[in-house]
Amino acid sequence: MKPTDTNDPEYFHKVVDCQYACPAHTPVPEYIRLIAAGKYSEAYMVNWESNVFPGILGRTCDRPCEPACRRGRIEEKPVAICRLKRVCADKKEDIKNLLPEIPKEKNGFKLAIIGAGPSALTVARDLMPMGYEIDLFEATDKAGGFMRQQIPSFRLPEKVIDEETGYILDMGVNAHFNTRVESMKELLSKNYDAVFVGTGAPTGRQLKLPGFEQDQGKSIQVGVEWLAQVAFGHVTETPKDVIVIGGGNTAMDCCRTALRLGAKNVKVLLRTPISAMVASPWEIEDTLAEGIPILENHNPLEYIVEDGVLKAMKFELIEYSISEDGREVFTPTGQFETIDCSLVLLAIGQANAFPWIERDLGIEFNKVGLAVVDDVTFQSTLPKVFFGGDAAFGPKNIITAVAQGHQAAISIDLFLQGKELEVRPDPSTNLLSQKMSIHDWSYASMVTEERRHLVPHVDMEEAINSHTLEVELGFDAPTALGEAERCLNCDVETVFTADKCIECDACIDICPVDCLNFSTNGEEADLRRNLHIPALNLAQPIFVSEHLQTGRVMVKDEDVCLHCGLCAERCPTSAWDMHKFLYISPKAYTSNQPKA
Repeated sequence: MKPTDTNDPEYFHKVVDCQYACPAHTPVPEYIRLIAAGKYSEAYMVNWESNVFPGILGRTCDRPCEPACRRGRIEEKPVAICRLKRVCADKKEDIKNLLPEIPKEKNGFKLAIIGAGPSALTVARDLMPMGYEIDLFEATDKAGGFMRQQIPSFRLPEKVIDEETGYILDMGVNAHFNTRVESMKELLSKNYDAVFVGTGAPTGRQLKLPGFEQDQGKSIQVGVEWLAQVAFGHVTETPKDVIVIGGGNTAMDCCRTALRLGAKNVKVLLRTPISAMVASPWEIEDTLAEGIPILENHNPLEYIVEDGVLKAMKFELIEYSISEDGREVFTPTGQFETIDCSLVLLAIGQANAFPWIERDLGIEFNKVGLAVVDDVTFQSTLPKVFFGGDAAFGPKNIITAVAQGHQAAISIDLFLQGKELEVRPDPSTNLLSQKMSIHDWSYASMVTEERRHLVPHVDMEEAINSHTLEVELGFDAPTALGEAERCLNCDVETVFTADKCIECDACIDICPVDCLNFSTNGEEADLRRNLHIPALNLAQPIFVSEHLQTGRVMVKDEDVCLHCGLCAERCPTSAWDMHKFLYISPKAYTSNQPKA
């Protein structure tokens, strides 16, 4: 193998598994160390630079970082990264003086942003400090998009949404609420220099079974639309018997909300087993903890409607399996079950709707009704129109929408500056030694054996009697410190200097996980197999040094390294050192840039 190029910013980025897995590439270990030091405002701003909504995401993120967390390779549970994010949001001081200054003199470009969800607000956040003038159009009376309309208040309090969307609106965005854009052609006639579409996936999918037409939309409702009605105070109660169809997070939100609005008999019905549900495991756990049954392997057949009134649903019990080619197979058993209900909430997927975009503008649409959008630049086939979030590629989650907003903002800026959109800016990185003295490091290098801490909840009886009372209480400061100390500091990298190495084996002897090896160089597959402990995880790189004095190379399996620093402490020549690696993903504007 060729010697590893550790100057490539993506090499160490991939080793910081949590940050690499985050769509917005938030520097997770960096803000966790700040939380451990009680520097909550600083930790909040590290988050805010990348994910824009730390308080919101600290409660609702889908947590792609946590399955990637290296802590999960040495014990059962990863670091509670998401809930630590909430800690810095809850405990920060006033950070308004830390926000970027907005230039009074604008740069001459005017943009229209349609929608006020996470991707749209991210675009505004990134471009306002650069002097752009922005008109934002939102059909409802408040900003937040699906964060406000589809996530129940018991998971995400309204005051948190108001605060974090307010930081962006207060930058001077010309916000037009209660203003639905009815015609893209009309909007384009107003001579905007660019348009960003961040309207989300506003419609849910219907399930038109026998009996659907007789109900006439009274008691068979789309879950996301029903949640929005609850959020805006238009729905304040439910009937006694409620069925929720679906196995995603929206289904979990629907059933838990129905329980809080007075339903006495709420059931979730799935075609699959619980093990195949797409909802987040913690959402399923909370649903079951509140006594809501989830019934598996029920295929819906019919709505039973009598004299225009929904009475029940009929289901066929099925057997579920996966075929050899990976397809789901549903086999009828011939057994049926009828379940009483007065309200059915459908949470079987969401869809985009763009009836307001005329088809003669040059914006092409694909077979599923989405605009044809470049997956790197987020530019449509009409060059001045960009899409992002759920409006671009269908429903995902908040952090993905934020990441797409960052990329769309970069593209809009490049487009208006007359530059190539495909030439993307590089990330900002640095490597700084953490050595203070021979036995002292500027970070906590010891690996604690503390188990993952549980987030406290309010009393169950109190929780299920209010749809606005937040269920989770969050970590207090001592618990946050204990959880933060579980972080393995994966961004503090072992950096090797070949010409200092005397091949004494001291690092190999002291390494607690046997990830270091002196070896004869060869093809990667051979090197991986021939290590003291074979490096079989091909998703993680192996480090290969320059040739040493004996002709051998140092090989390190990045997959199992604990970043404990014992090799650097033990090395008599400082061939090994611990360097903190900071990776800041590119954005149109960051606070690291000179302010206008």
